[in-house]
Amino acid sequence: MTHMEMKNPEQKHVVISTRKPLQNSMIQQTSADIMPSNDERLENAKLSSGRRKGRRRGKGAKVEQLQEPKLDLSMGSHDSSKGLVFHRRPGYGQLGRKCMVKANHFLAQVPDTDLSQYSVTITPEVASRKINKSIMAQLVKLHRDTDLGMRLPVYDGKKVLYTAGLLPFVSKEFAVRLAEEDEGTGVAKERDFKVTIKFVGITSMVQLREFLAGKQVDTPHEIIRIFDIVLNQLAAQRYVSVGRCLYSPDIKNPQQLGGGLQSWQGFYKSIRPTQMGLSLNIDMSSTAFIDPLPVIDFVAQLLGKDVFSRPLSDADSVKVKKALRGVKVEVTHRGDVRRKYRISGLTSQPTRELIFPVDEQMNMKSVVEYFQEMYGFTIRYSHLPCLQVGNQRKVNYLPMEACKIIEGQRYTKGLTDKQITSLLKVTCQRPRDRETDILQTINQNGYELDPYAKEFGITVDEKLASVEARVLPAPWLKYHDTGKEKEYLPQVGQWNMTNKKVINGSTVNYWACINFSRSVQESTVSGFCHQLVQMCKISGMEFNPEPVIPIHSARPDQVKKALKHVYSAAANKLGGKELELLIAILPDNNGSLYGDLKRICDTDLGLISQCCLTKNVYKISNQYLANVSLKINVKTGGRNTVLLDALSSGIPLVSDIPTIIFGADVTHPETGDDSCPSIAAVVASQDWPEVTKYAGLVCAQAHRQELIQDLYKTWKDSQGGTVTGGMIRELLLSFKAATGKKPLRIIFYRDGVSEGQFYQVLLYELDAIRKACASLEPSYQPPVTFVIVQKRHHTRLFASNHNDRSSIDKSGNILPGTVVDSKICHPSEFDFYLCSHAGIQGTSRPAHYHVLWDENNFTADEIQSLTNNLCYTYARCTRSVSLVPPAYYAHLAAYRARFYMEPDKPENAIPNCIRTSNESCVRPLPALNEKVKNVMFYC
Repeated sequence: MTHMEMKNPEQKHVVISTRKPLQNSMIQQTSADIMPSNDERLENAKLSSGRRKGRRRGKGAKVEQLQEPKLDLSMGSHDSSKGLVFHRRPGYGQLGRKCMVKANHFLAQVPDTDLSQYSVTITPEVASRKINKSIMAQLVKLHRDTDLGMRLPVYDGKKVLYTAGLLPFVSKEFAVRLAEEDEGTGVAKERDFKVTIKFVGITSMVQLREFLAGKQVDTPHEIIRIFDIVLNQLAAQRYVSVGRCLYSPDIKNPQQLGGGLQSWQGFYKSIRPTQMGLSLNIDMSSTAFIDPLPVIDFVAQLLGKDVFSRPLSDADSVKVKKALRGVKVEVTHRGDVRRKYRISGLTSQPTRELIFPVDEQMNMKSVVEYFQEMYGFTIRYSHLPCLQVGNQRKVNYLPMEACKIIEGQRYTKGLTDKQITSLLKVTCQRPRDRETDILQTINQNGYELDPYAKEFGITVDEKLASVEARVLPAPWLKYHDTGKEKEYLPQVGQWNMTNKKVINGSTVNYWACINFSRSVQESTVSGFCHQLVQMCKISGMEFNPEPVIPIHSARPDQVKKALKHVYSAAANKLGGKELELLIAILPDNNGSLYGDLKRICDTDLGLISQCCLTKNVYKISNQYLANVSLKINVKTGGRNTVLLDALSSGIPLVSDIPTIIFGADVTHPETGDDSCPSIAAVVASQDWPEVTKYAGLVCAQAHRQELIQDLYKTWKDSQGGTVTGGMIRELLLSFKAATGKKPLRIIFYRDGVSEGQFYQVLLYELDAIRKACASLEPSYQPPVTFVIVQKRHHTRLFASNHNDRSSIDKSGNILPGTVVDSKICHPSEFDFYLCSHAGIQGTSRPAHYHVLWDENNFTADEIQSLTNNLCYTYARCTRSVSLVPPAYYAHLAAYRARFYMEPDKPENAIPNCIRTSNESCVRPLPALNEKVKNVMFYC
């Protein structure tokens, strides 16, 4: 089907305009090309007003002018690089019970005086920011009282210097001598540098004032960055700086994580523009540092075994080499002489076998003899390899026992599951404790005594911002009429399935079970399956009590063979009918088994699978079985619950006309991985008006590429004709196939985008949505609302009174449904914080929603209420969740798709490898089987 013919009665509601794909909107087009004519405006206004009749408005909400969102195309405008203007706040929400909360934002007041900017050139050039800062610190120390005219400048560590007033020169060259230690030889030496400071211009505060006043001007990133640098200048001298976080072992005692690592507490710090003015956002943070141990003790902890009497195996050596490469150590065998080195590798031979030339005549000496004769140091553990330090041209050998790890080195490699668990225990703080630590941090930082803050006239409030919030009501949920409880109103964000049946129970007639766990007897597996089937039936599903074939036992390393065997055996027995569900029992520690099984089932066999760990098979709980039954129901095409309002046409801007809700996310490889592709996932609702079932699609794209490349794409067929496709187009078509209607409104929740990428992502992805729609019908351009969802931010909300039981949940967190859209939010754009879930442990993190584009003209109440209500429809549990489900599902789908990659195949051996714009090669993921595409396989 190439076109989506409209023959249903909803056709009269469609808003047709001359919206066009945005790709070329920056060039050559005038606003007349995009903006609708007066006739179209009138028609749009009529249709929109008809659509909005009877919708409740919050008291005092700002009355909006109905108009087409602007595409600002004037090249001489306030931002010549931009063709889109983010949606402005349409007013404030009024729905819900009003309350006060505290936020970890501290008002930062800055003067109106302009700042001076200077360029810095250091010769010879230095790559290290740390060394650059040391050079500048030395310069300021020597010349502040004279040549710098008593000014205390701040420096970004690269090319720019800022001052609170003019320096007494336009350009000046300084000579600076700096003592630094060579990491290869450990020898301290002095270096001479020339530093040229040259006036660039004045940074005006006018733009910041206008921006904070809510005027439509660009975000003054440069000015905000300057104040960030000012408040970071002193802190960076006291603490270890990691991005925007600062750490120290003195804030709290370091906690052991195992494997030679410890956690240091620190804090995140950032200046943010808000409605109350500039705000300093402070939050607690912890990360892993290498324990400053003697190297031999670190190795013993890393390997978890005795290394003092036994040589290292080859596998151990690889592990040690990987962990120690790049780590800085100091020698301990020379008394007070503590030279410092950076480890470059590990010798392949033990120390006792190492010899090296001592002179140009190539006279050789053993490392053991050398240390004994030169330093009187007896090497006791000569069975261990030596550390290699220095460069390849001149390698130095150091015995492990003669070296100690230098304090303050962050561990940047991957953590084990145990270490992650230990780190999470340290970072998990109850709200009251976290608030206390944040207040203690702001006091310890002492901004009133900070010489840099004083120089630039910055004062920071020491009280948490007090913010007006509202607690939105929970939605009524609809369950099946055959259950005792047909409708239910959740209390404090959670409920259970007692006396309830799923609203649409699926039917599973043909299922099988594979047991990959050697420790579980077949009778135990059989008993578990029986109880699971019973729970599915109690939940409202139709489920055949007997498997198609007897339970099959298999070894974990035979996963492909076992799956093919069970699939074909079941097919033979069923005579043409197909297996509908596979239950797989996995060992608790199953390595690559889970991923291999999901890849084969999802892409090759088209078989829905449900994995259960051995520990849950032995210790069966009704709660566990109930949760698994919910997952099985949605994976096999059922629905667990729907919003009662959805069935009574009571959801504003969803129930009135066919509406599709998308969720999209891109997951990137782990830190340190510099080649694996990023995975993009898009899900879309396939039912209307219920908006509960979501089909999902996934694709691989270039390493760390944030823009979703496959939203819309074209290619040439074998006859040279142009073929259109992509994820949006495919999901629009599947919506039409499932509902018999085409979507007349699009709501797009996009996860995983940082603030610096908002504009780029909106421009590219909104254009792709437009093109995908136009490829189905030239005039088909449903109005789009594009919302960014962020969880990786540092705003935390606390109850105003931790002792008031009516304002907190069991965990001490703010109540689910708490929404904030004032004071700490953006001065003019449409954003809000929503804590939609009940806390379990630690401090709840609200989700931050930013409506960048809105052609559907949502009021604040409408989008906040819709988002909160959707959080109660998450399929995998009976709790409201912290992230709007379409975005959550996209994250799950992207996570699942990472298992589809087969890392053992070299990319250049793959014939259908896709070349990206930067000529890197991305192997496409194996296609999802058609049988799993339209169900919630990722749940």
